[in-house]
Amino acid sequence: MPALSNYRGGGDIFNGTYLTLRSSGKKNYSSLKRNRIDAPFVFSAKKEFVQKKQQPSIEVLPDECLFEIFRRLGGSDEKSSCALVSKKWLMLLSSIRSEEFVEVVPKEKASEEEEDEIDGCLTRCLKYEKATDVRLAAIAVGIAPHGGLGELKIRGNNTVRGVSDVGLAAIGRGCPSLKVLSAWDVYTIGDQGLTEIANGCHKLETLDLSKCPLVSDRALFAIAENCHDLTTLSIESCPRIGDDGLQAIARGCPKLHSITIKDCPLVGDKGICSLVSSSSFTLVKIMLENLNITDASVAVIGHYGLNVTHLALTGLKCIAERGFGVMGMGQGLQKLVSLAITSCPGLADRALELIGKGCPNLKNLSLHKCSFISDNGLVAFTKNSLSINRLRLHECNMISQYGVLAAISNCSLELKELSLVKCKGIKDFASELHLTPCSSLQSLTIGGCPDFGTNGLAALGRLCPQLQHIDISGLAGVTDAGFLSVVENCKAGLVKVNLSGCMNITDSSVKSLARLHGETLEVLKLDGCSRVTDESLASIALNCEMLKWLDVSKCAITDLAIELLSYAKTVELKTLFLSGCSHITDESVPYLADMGESLISLSLQNCNLSSDMIDLLEEKLWMCDILV
Repeated sequence: MPALSNYRGGGDIFNGTYLTLRSSGKKNYSSLKRNRIDAPFVFSAKKEFVQKKQQPSIEVLPDECLFEIFRRLGGSDEKSSCALVSKKWLMLLSSIRSEEFVEVVPKEKASEEEEDEIDGCLTRCLKYEKATDVRLAAIAVGIAPHGGLGELKIRGNNTVRGVSDVGLAAIGRGCPSLKVLSAWDVYTIGDQGLTEIANGCHKLETLDLSKCPLVSDRALFAIAENCHDLTTLSIESCPRIGDDGLQAIARGCPKLHSITIKDCPLVGDKGICSLVSSSSFTLVKIMLENLNITDASVAVIGHYGLNVTHLALTGLKCIAERGFGVMGMGQGLQKLVSLAITSCPGLADRALELIGKGCPNLKNLSLHKCSFISDNGLVAFTKNSLSINRLRLHECNMISQYGVLAAISNCSLELKELSLVKCKGIKDFASELHLTPCSSLQSLTIGGCPDFGTNGLAALGRLCPQLQHIDISGLAGVTDAGFLSVVENCKAGLVKVNLSGCMNITDSSVKSLARLHGETLEVLKLDGCSRVTDESLASIALNCEMLKWLDVSKCAITDLAIELLSYAKTVELKTLFLSGCSHITDESVPYLADMGESLISLSLQNCNLSSDMIDLLEEKLWMCDILV
């Protein structure tokens, strides 16, 4: 009979009743006793006892007898075989704690290598219809001989017979090596199941709960009391978890390394302040989102976050500018490397300036929907935070082109990546500012800024001569003049260029790009550049021997462009997008087939190709993924 751990079918093969046993965990098993079953007699109409005929079966044994038999099974194969008999036997086996099994034959002392092997090295992930109590019980019974369960993930729930406290209890009893428990969208588990996990899995290091509405502070009390090695705590959308549970974790789990608390309405300053202050020497990562916390919490972070390197604050409506300012002045965030602030109306210019002064090692700053940050705050921040190398501004509408250029100049030695997305305050103007060139910026992304145009891009081209990656997709206001400034001033060699949606870019830009940067260019996206023609493809075929990805969808190219690409033997494209090129016909098929040795992805949607020629091409390029 195959071992249970190799069983991949559903739980429906088990017969019998769905019955669980609870054990007291003591040497005396009297609490497990069932009422003795009366002798199988029936009473006749004449009041005579007639013995009832029965089929001989071990199922007639009381549960306490089966319990005593099962806990004396000699090995894992025997346990797995018994578990396959029926659902009743499986659930009964899963109710026995690992310490309750009796060693019939004394085992020799295990070597260090064997001990490591059984110390929780396997991972199991149950999703939706596979997430049932029966599967968890099967894991608890059958996984021990294969290294022990180290990580369990539950994603969603079976709508008919989903995971409940019964299944978690089975894991708690049978998998003492469990280190990681993650449960998302599991509406049927509660405190009892997590308490069993806490009681049986003392090695637990990571607890990740998302959308578990039945879990309350009581579960965190049990975790805090039994799982002192907990390092990562993530709680999201658990409405019954509040300050009391987090305070218990703060007292009982001194090794916390990372905390993530999101959308928990009962969590306030007491819980967050306790977690941060009690873990000041171990805490490295903090993520707080949509909580009812005030200035007190961020002030504690600023004072006690001595080893915090990553901090993300989102949707904290009750924190004022004073709170963010105190956080910056607290002098506790000396090791902070990454800061992300989203939709926090209390963040304004003065607070951002103080954060720059108080976080000298800050390298990554992301501001999203910070409506009160203007040029003054951004420029003051970049003057004080000299280590910044990644700056992302999303929907910060009070920042103008002047603020962006001045910030780049202030970070001229360290800034490597700049991203501007949906910043509607950036207006195009001819810059006459005398700024220090930025010799470090390598990656520039500008998107969703409708008023950013040629003058701004030309200024960036002159200011940033070391660009390698540029993405200005969707900027209809950019013309050849602006992009040519980037192409002609760039000294490092452009590697990735995305001009998709730049309708005013013509062959002039593409030919200059190919001629000046063909030796380094690897990715070129021209989707929607309707003024790009076969001339651009001819220059690409002649100069761009490093090119691996080319997207010329909706460009004005013809079959001649494909012929030229196929003749360029030094160009070995792996990805070619030709979607919407209506002038690509059946005449291109032989040339596309010639490129087949290198192509792994080809898009021909809305091209003027016959079905017969497409079939032929698919036959020739059988290793290429063709989208038609």
